[in-house]
Amino acid sequence: MDGEGFRIVVRRSLIGFACLGALALTPASAQRDPLAPMDDSQPVPPTATQSPRQPRLVPVVQPSPAAVQPSPVTGFEAYKARLAALARASGVREATIQAVLPSLTINARVVQLDRSQPGGIPDPRRINEPPPPFAPYRRQHVTADLIQRGAARFSALWPHLYRIEQRYGVEPQVLMAIYGHETSYGRITGNFDLIQALATLAYEGRRRSFFEEEFVAALRLLDVGYPRWRLRGSWAGATGYPQFMPSNVLRLRADGDGDNYADLWSNEADALASIANYLRDAGWKPNVHWGIPVQVPASLNRQAIAGALNAPRCPQVFRRHSRWLTVREWRALGVVTIGRSLPDTELASLLEPDGPNATAYLLTTNYRAILDYNCSNFYALSVGLLADGIARR
Repeated sequence: MDGEGFRIVVRRSLIGFACLGALALTPASAQRDPLAPMDDSQPVPPTATQSPRQPRLVPVVQPSPAAVQPSPVTGFEAYKARLAALARASGVREATIQAVLPSLTINARVVQLDRSQPGGIPDPRRINEPPPPFAPYRRQHVTADLIQRGAARFSALWPHLYRIEQRYGVEPQVLMAIYGHETSYGRITGNFDLIQALATLAYEGRRRSFFEEEFVAALRLLDVGYPRWRLRGSWAGATGYPQFMPSNVLRLRADGDGDNYADLWSNEADALASIANYLRDAGWKPNVHWGIPVQVPASLNRQAIAGALNAPRCPQVFRRHSRWLTVREWRALGVVTIGRSLPDTELASLLEPDGPNATAYLLTTNYRAILDYNCSNFYALSVGLLADGIARR
């Protein structure tokens, strides 16, 4: 279904919500299953659908499909033998396997949360429904409290943020906005044992190969020195201030304070550097703002600017974007910038999240990098607007 925002479903990261009001303090990605069918309404964490890129910090050995073939499983105890075989095929130390697998059990709460997910094919009868309005979602995720606390953390962390921006080229206010959106600046990160949760989700089988790979990645985190007690997070396996899946912790964790250690669970500088590393890896272009609000003339021929991108990933999100035009070309079509502008030669696409004659934004390629972190227009817009609010304080 082509809607955004507001339907509260437990998906990727933290804990399910009892009421809509909890969204103000709870990360969008904390609610959702990583691989449920995506539309433009349900923000999901980046690692759910992103293809792994070349590791920069830690080499990753993927399990060989030929080495470990799927086999029928009768019970979790038998299934643990498969997990052990996958881990060995990926180079996990035998001592780590023996320390974890024998005592590993099912987490019934994870099973309950997983089985509550939609997880099916979107109802074709609802595919053309208009999306819910952006304004209610924005009110929940771009609040005065989040802006104020984000600005305070921004000031306190500025020496680190300055160095991170010099290293990665990512706007520091965007890093802070993602941090705030994901975990409310570290307040809500989840308390599930990741290894148990991932093994449970793999055994459940709804997305077996994905969670098996993440389970093995979590064991590899033990191998590189992270203690088991540290590996805690959401029921769906996201962890730390950035809410990375274990494979992304391995690939993209970064040292933000110069102590030669990346602590994504209690060190804000390291977490922010890791988010910057993620965005750079996703194609962030230095010195380019994510986007700007604009006013669109009623006479704009939207059919003439319709996008033709056939996106392999979350196509309903990208279907709402226009084709790329330069800012100069948009101005020639009567589109007027509100507040700040973008260089005339910068390519941008138009998004009208509430349809014609309402809010509208020109979005740069860096907006696409935010979408890579969480493939939802409402998520990416709210991150950009929260970042702007933090920068203005």
